[in-house]
Formats: sequence, structure tokens, C-alpha cells
Amino acid sequence: MSCYNCNQPVSEKFCGNCGQPAVLKRVDGHYILHEIQHILHFEKGILYTFKALLVSPGKSIREFITCNRNRLVKPVIFLLITSLIYTVIIHFFHTSETHAARGIPQSSGIAAVFAWVESHYGYANIIMGVFIGGWLKLMFGRYGYNFYEMLILLCFVMGMGMLILAVFELGEGLLKVSLASPASIAAILYCAWAIAQFFDPRKFKNYLLALMAYLLGMFSFILSAVLLGAVADLLMKHV
Repeated sequence: MSCYNCNQPVSEKFCGNCGQPAVLKRVDGHYILHEIQHILHFEKGILYTFKALLVSPGKSIREFITCNRNRLVKPVIFLLITSLIYTVIIHFFHTSETHAARGIPQSSGIAAVFAWVESHYGYANIIMGVFIGGWLKLMFGRYGYNFYEMLILLCFVMGMGMLILAVFELGEGLLKVSLASPASIAAILYCAWAIAQFFDPRKFKNYLLALMAYLLGMFSFILSAVLLGAVADLLMKHV
């Protein structure tokens, strides 16, 4: 018989050319569970990833980049999962309000851009990571990490930041007390601390540079979102 994937002759259980099974197993409950485990990379577990990034983020992420990628959940998946957790909590407790776009007409392009951000936190965080990564590359380029490695760093760090926000949102929903300000401060300080830990925890200036790079990246992202919405408004006026 021929392989269904590459059409090469197959005489054993797997194709010797591409590794495709000769006969695919039927999709059932076991298959679904295996796929979920594969996506979440459960060799060590997502809870292990939470603990590692909370206790020793710099060391854990350095090891992931340089020598061992089997302990932590894959970085992009991790960021998307934590963003999803945050989204579920804010929608369940109805604690989400558009803070950045307050006072802006809901029909404007700027409001539409921020509405997209609030409904797609995972993808928005990846985009924001590109801005923050640019500032990190500028300030920490001497350490020899390339831009893509810094994006991996940010996926883990921002993912934990989203989890911190999620915990505060849960507290706000249960206690009926506004925790938006302390939540934002805690998440930003964690991210700055974790970034500095990654590069060199012994240098105090690294903590200041990490905080500056993170804030500048956030500001650049927000400014770009505002400009994108403003351009959309101008184009709509001339249509």
C-alpha cells in the first residue's frame, strides 16, 4: 500500500519516508486526551510551568532557550492559555471594562481597535510582545540573545502577567472591590523582575532597564493602536 501523506510505498506500521502511520487510529476519547496532552506539553505539566516561572523565571526560561525544552509548556501556547484563563474570568464575573478607550465614542475606529484587543488578549499580547521585544533588544542586546529568543522570554513572562491579572480579577469578582490598579502594578512589576532575572539578576540597573523597556513597549503598542484607529476614522470620512 502507499502512504496517504507522501504516496511512498509502505510495508510496515509507519511510512519510512515521512513517519505517517500506515493505518490511522479511530478518533475517540483517548485520541482527544492525547492531543490535549500533546498541545499542553505535559511532560512536566502546566502547573510545573506556573511554579517554575513564579519562583525562578530567569533560570527556567534560560534553560528552555539554551539546553532543555521538555520541562515547560511551549511559550506561545502558554501565553494563549493564560490569556484564555484571564478572558474566561473577566467574562464570567463581568469585571471587564474598556479602561484605555474610556471617553472615546464607541463608533470610532479607536474604540473598535481596543474592542478587538479586549476580545483577543492572546493575539494582542503576542503583538505587544513584538514592541516590548524591540525595546529589550535595544537595551539588552549586549547579552547576545536574538530578537526571537527575547520573544520566547516575553511569551513566558507576559503569560504569567496574565495569570496574575486573572487572580486579581477573580478576587475582584468575589469581593466586589476594584483591584484594577494593584493588579496592573503587580503584573508589570513581575514582568520587569522576571526579565531582569533572565539577563542578570545581580545588576540592579537591569531591573530598571527591564521596567523601562516593558513600559515603553506597552506605550508603543497602545500608541500604535490609537494611530491605527485614527487612520481608520480618517479613511472612513473620505469614503
